[in-house]
Amino acid sequence: MAATHHTDATRMLDSRGYAGPTIHNTNPLHLLETPVRDRITESYYWKEQCFALNAATLCDKASSLTYIGGTYGQQKPTPFLCLLFKLLQLLPEKEIIMLYLQQKDFKYLTALAAFYVRLTFDTTEVFKVLEPLLGDWRKLRRRTREGGWRLDYIDQFVDDLLVKDRVCATSLRKLPNRMILEDLGHLEVRVSPLGEEIEEIDKDDDADVEVNGNGHAQVISGESNDISD
Repeated sequence: MAATHHTDATRMLDSRGYAGPTIHNTNPLHLLETPVRDRITESYYWKEQCFALNAATLCDKASSLTYIGGTYGQQKPTPFLCLLFKLLQLLPEKEIIMLYLQQKDFKYLTALAAFYVRLTFDTTEVFKVLEPLLGDWRKLRRRTREGGWRLDYIDQFVDDLLVKDRVCATSLRKLPNRMILEDLGHLEVRVSPLGEEIEEIDKDDDADVEVNGNGHAQVISGESNDISD
């Protein structure tokens, strides 16, 4: 069955005469670069863990993830990236992706859904759907390209998705400046919660304050860098 699964992926990747659904006018699987796609479809995790997944069972599989990341070491794809590729193959309904995103029990499922939203949703939807997660400070483990580990947070990961051109070994289409979308009336002006956070932090005279890339203030005095769940 794994061989059939590999053949199905290969068939979808073949751009000759492709007549399936498209995302941003392209084959959804082509949203990942060719070398990354090749490493995913040749990986053990893809062949053994992804072959029978559907939208429901993928949710179960993603719930057991323990870290995010792209490729590492000798360009080995992470399970996180393999499941993203499987989502691009399955193309679940948006309602399902929103359920993945909004559930509160499995943070790596939330991160996976956020990545999928960034790749596949329209520009205005990307901002509207992802910006609420800029207030989500749950910890994430991230596998680095060198094979090590780094502490991350959902809000930092989402901020990367919104401002960077490349995340987790994946090139992202450029988003327009948010102010342009505001001027066009597509988005409302976003009010940062920074002011309220600073007011709360000021109550603790001994607290050190660090402002992250999302405009959030964080108390870092005595904060642990533990990356455990």
